[in-house]
Amino acid sequence: MRTPHDLLLASKAFIRENKLRSWTETILTLTAIIVLFAATFADIHIALRVAIGCLLALFYVRMFIIYHDYQHHAILQGSATARWIMKLFGIYILAPQTIWKRSHDHHHTHNSKLTIHGIGSYPTISVTRYLTLTPAEQRLYLINRHPLTVIFGYLTLFIYWLNIKSFVQSPRKHMDSLLALVLHAAGAFAIYYFFGITTLMISWVLPFFLAYFMGSYLFYCQHNFPGAKFAENHDWQYDKAAIESTSFMAMPKVMHWFTGNIGYHHVHHLNSRIPFYRLPEAYNSMPEIWNAPKTSWNPVEMWRCFRLKLWDAEGSKMVTLSQALAKT
Repeated sequence: MRTPHDLLLASKAFIRENKLRSWTETILTLTAIIVLFAATFADIHIALRVAIGCLLALFYVRMFIIYHDYQHHAILQGSATARWIMKLFGIYILAPQTIWKRSHDHHHTHNSKLTIHGIGSYPTISVTRYLTLTPAEQRLYLINRHPLTVIFGYLTLFIYWLNIKSFVQSPRKHMDSLLALVLHAAGAFAIYYFFGITTLMISWVLPFFLAYFMGSYLFYCQHNFPGAKFAENHDWQYDKAAIESTSFMAMPKVMHWFTGNIGYHHVHHLNSRIPFYRLPEAYNSMPEIWNAPKTSWNPVEMWRCFRLKLWDAEGSKMVTLSQALAKT
């Protein structure tokens, strides 16, 4: 059996991209977004328009993964066209590259470390640390991990955290966050003004809400699940964290396609330079990680992940708030 470090070295065999495929996947996904967005305005039965809006949300998720791979330097590097496409898409999707890349790179180099700051991730601290916080700090910590914070990721994570908060804290560094907010508000107002509230909800709010809920939950559950391991900074190892602290998201093949194979999250964390379309290939070459902890879209499994709040160092596991308080 290969060690986590051996697997990290083996993963390098899969970082080479197929540029034709990268461009094909990007163009196909962007074209679908444009066509579906236009179709939400069509004079057809409202139920069909809602269904199209939901499908549009899935393509937003897929394009976000492509954008995410570009920021990891996994695909389409050195192309001026790709650079502008990704820059504009980042602004459109409320994840401008200045804040997204910095925070997400931090997440990859600090995945599963115990921290109250939660830069690029959801904060996770130990039971002992939680008990030292003031009541206000405890409330803020629990709010940041609350299921509604994840479900309403459109407002909490993308509009507030990635844009409002980043711009307020550092205006000069994050002017693209202000631009994203202004253009997003302008787009919503234009649709409402010319087409009315129903079209605004179907064409704009519904697709973004669903896409951000899916993305926020994927990001949450793939690092916050029964069996996840967390460590203090001095005990942390990159390769070990990728395999032991990151889950495999079990989904039907069609959902793996729509989510850009991000369900193979432990493989992605092992080596973020692997293009999204090669993650299954890399996974299949590593039987050592086939038994990785699994998460899913099953509501019961989702609730089990949502209930986890704190790291119990003594039991070496994540626990609920009631379990943590019962030990005090």
